[in-house]
Amino acid sequence: MEERKKDHIALAFQSQTAAEFNDTRFSYEPMLAAHPVGMNAAISFLGKELLAPFWVSSMTGGTALAKKINQNLARVCNEFGLGMGLGSCRILLDNPQHLPDFDVRDILGNHLPLYANIGICQLEELIERKELHKISEVVEKLRADGLIVHINPFQEWFQPEGDRIKHPPVDSIKYLLAEVDYPIIVKEVGQGMGYESLSELLRLPLAAVEFAAFGGTNFSKMEMLRSNTPENEVLAGLTMVGHTAAEMVEMVNDIAINGHIACNQLIISGGITNFLDGYYLLQKSNVPAVVGMASAFLKYADDYELLKRFVIAQIRGYRMAQTYLKIKE
Repeated sequence: MEERKKDHIALAFQSQTAAEFNDTRFSYEPMLAAHPVGMNAAISFLGKELLAPFWVSSMTGGTALAKKINQNLARVCNEFGLGMGLGSCRILLDNPQHLPDFDVRDILGNHLPLYANIGICQLEELIERKELHKISEVVEKLRADGLIVHINPFQEWFQPEGDRIKHPPVDSIKYLLAEVDYPIIVKEVGQGMGYESLSELLRLPLAAVEFAAFGGTNFSKMEMLRSNTPENEVLAGLTMVGHTAAEMVEMVNDIAINGHIACNQLIISGGITNFLDGYYLLQKSNVPAVVGMASAFLKYADDYELLKRFVIAQIRGYRMAQTYLKIKE
């Protein structure tokens, strides 16, 4: 006790916090609840029960580290009841030898959602070649619950070896929905989507829309940095265009009020690195949602013990926020 009091005295001046650093999004209510017991923050999502409203968003696939990273992520999802989207499965369309890098269903378990992932350009190409069955075969081999299609026109444009999108992505998504019998999620890759794009998607019978909003990993900027050319320097302004997760929540709320929506689940992602941002946005959303994070998980994904500690801290923090914080309208 005496030692702790000495520490308090020594740290008191270092702990001074200026009022300007106050997080004004919340009202702190310390009088109305006891400390939360346990880490159960269960939510039903994509037809399955998650123990916490967190989603491991799709990350890079097909690298040498992919197998270890995917297995560690699946293991932590199993242990704490989280959902998981795989990184791009493009490499599996014609080369099944990499299947073990992505095949994590036995680790994750059947009780949690697992989604494969393919890009809009690959979808277009397979539609043109009448080879959609290749995607369905990947979904089946991975024993995935469904498919994520990522929409990335800016990234493809900046990528030196990038593909060109020939049709409005929404048309390809409509075609896919008509041809397959498993759930489809649509996401962007770091710049989010505007009101009209969201409106189009939410009218479709999608399982969910993932934001991948501006504020996190910007894949368009990543590709621009890979190719340091005069042309890319001129075009760099395009990488700074997009919509934040908070802005997109407001847009979806407005769309849901003012028009019929067939898709009624969201993965709110993009620039969210901690439970506090996630809690705030989930409370703001009028549409059922979970919080998606990619790079925050990836940072610890090659060391399971660190990854586990990270996830425990996120869930414990979320439970504290649930108990003591109310958002300000």
